[in-house]
Amino acid sequence: MTRQPDIELLVNGRATRGYLARPTGDGPWPGVIVIQEWWGLNDNIRDTADRLANAGFVALAPDLYYGQTADEPDEARKLAMALEYPDALRVIQTAIDHLIDRDDVAPKRVGVVGFCMGGGLAWHGAAQLRGLGAAVPCYGGGPEMAPEEAARIAVPVLAIYGELDRGVSPEVAWRRAALMDAAGVTNEMVIYPGAQHAFMNDRRPVYHPKAAEDAWRRIIALFRETLR
Repeated sequence: MTRQPDIELLVNGRATRGYLARPTGDGPWPGVIVIQEWWGLNDNIRDTADRLANAGFVALAPDLYYGQTADEPDEARKLAMALEYPDALRVIQTAIDHLIDRDDVAPKRVGVVGFCMGGGLAWHGAAQLRGLGAAVPCYGGGPEMAPEEAARIAVPVLAIYGELDRGVSPEVAWRRAALMDAAGVTNEMVIYPGAQHAFMNDRRPVYHPKAAEDAWRRIIALFRETLR
C-alpha cells in the first residue's frame, strides 16, 4: 500500500487534515473512523488506518489537533488538556460524513475505533454521533458517562482494556458496562491479563503482542459483522 497525501476536512469553516487509507480496487467497502491517542495524528495512527485498509475497510483518521503532534508525554498532555470535546466530536462527525458521502464506501454507516484519549471519544461518540454502526473504545476514559447518555447508544460497543492499566483502570470499563447493561445496549467488555495502558501501540514499550493481536481479531470481526 502506498500512502496518499492527507485530505482536507472543513469543520465549521476551519480546515484540518485526515489520513485516508483504502483497499486496492474499486470497492465499495465498509468505512471506519480511527480516533487518535493523545499524541495526535502520528505514524502509529496512520499504521492503524493502513491495517484496517488491508483488512478490507476504508479507514479515515481525522486530526483533532489541527496539525499539531507530540513526541513527549508533557507535550501530549498539554494538547489533550486543551482539547474541547464538543469540537473534537464535530471533527469526528465531519470525518464520518466524508466517509458516508464517498462512492467507495458502503453501507452508509461506519465503525469507529479510538485509543486512549480517542477511546474516550469513541465512548461518548457512540451516544452522540450520527451514522455509526459500531464503536470500539480501546482503554478509553474521558468524562464520566451519565445513565441518560448511555441510554442513547444505539450501536454495539466492544470495549478493550488492560488489567494493569494505571491510567484508565478496568473499574472505569466496568462502570460503563453496567450503564450500558442497564440501558439494554449490546456490548462486550474484554480486559486483557498482564496488559497495560496503550498495549496495542507497537511503537511503545508497553506493547503486548498477544493481547494486541487478539484485540485486533475481535475488532475486525465486529466491524465485518455490523458493517454490511
